Formats: sequence, structure tokens, C-alpha cells
Amino acid sequence: MLDPRFVFLAAALSVFGSASYIRDTLRGTTSPHRVTWGLWALEGILAFIVEIQQHVGLASIMTLALGLIPLVVLLASFKNPHAVWRIDAVDISCGVVSLAGLVFWAVVNEPTIALVSFVAADFIAALPTYRKSWSSPESETPRVFVMGAVNTGITLLTLKNFTTAGALFPGVIMLTDSILSVLILTRVGPRLAQRTLQKESLA
Repeated sequence: MLDPRFVFLAAALSVFGSASYIRDTLRGTTSPHRVTWGLWALEGILAFIVEIQQHVGLASIMTLALGLIPLVVLLASFKNPHAVWRIDAVDISCGVVSLAGLVFWAVVNEPTIALVSFVAADFIAALPTYRKSWSSPESETPRVFVMGAVNTGITLLTLKNFTTAGALFPGVIMLTDSILSVLILTRVGPRLAQRTLQKESLA
């Protein structure tokens, strides 16, 4: 277990990774998916409130960053018309299902079920960005996701008591950011698409 004060290092890494993403969004070289980032902002702030109520401790600072940083990214996307990613029916459906999961989380009385529904909502919120990172990785800035995986990993290691309430949300964020980092850095989606086209042209 790391000293709980390492959470401040995790928060600093989060800010460092997000600064480049926000900069590229303002320049129009990165196009954040507003469905994903808007829901991430909402979920991060709600998760922070819950963690404060459950006395999670300093680790909740990282969760607050997971809410405020997506909010800044979302606002930055409105500053540059080139930083707009087209939203289709699938994206809207993901957003609606994710919001439904949040509503269920808010009204259900069973804490474990509520937490699972919250995490499921967060995962569904990420699906539009999974799709975008698979098909158009050049529209993303990977550093924010690499740093996100690192800082949530540090946050998990600072937990004195490895409880579901304290570990599940940052754990899912770490998994999500790790997958997005791989999709963007390896550009596996376009590579597979190109190979498929080459095979079809040779057939």
C-alpha cells in the first residue's frame, strides 16, 4: 500500500495528461465525444459526493478530478467548431442507457446493486469513445488516457481498506483508460480495416 498522500501525485498526473487533451481540443486537432465526456463529468462528480458520504478519504480527491476534468474538456469542445465529433443514433442510445443506469443508481436502496449500476453506466458512457478510438484514433490525444490509467492505479494503491465503494469506480476507470490507450496508440482499428480491404482487392 502506498502512502495516502500519493493521491496528490495521481491528481497531478491527471492534470498533466488532461492539459494536452484540452489544448488539442481548443486547437481543433482532437475531437472529444461530447456524449462520453459529458456523462463522465456527471458521473465523476456524483461518485465524489458518494465517496465523501462514505468517508473514503484522500482517494476521493482523484474521483473529484475524474469529474471536473471531463467537464473542462466538454466546455473546451464548444470553443472550436473543429473539435466537434458527429453524434449518431448509437451514441444517443448509449447516452440514454447510461443516464438510465444513473437514475437506477439514485433510487435503488441496495448499495452494492446501486454501485454496480453506476459503474455499468460509466462503462456504457465510454462506448461512443471506444467506437471513435477504434475507427478514428487520429482524432484523439492518447496522453490523457495513459495518465488516467496510471493515476487511477496509484489511487487504488493508496487505499487503506480495499472496499468496493473505494476501489470499484477508479478500477473501472483504469480499465477503460487502458483499453482506450491501446486502441489509440496501436491504431488497431484502421490497420485491420486496411488489411481487410487488401484481402478483398486480392480476392
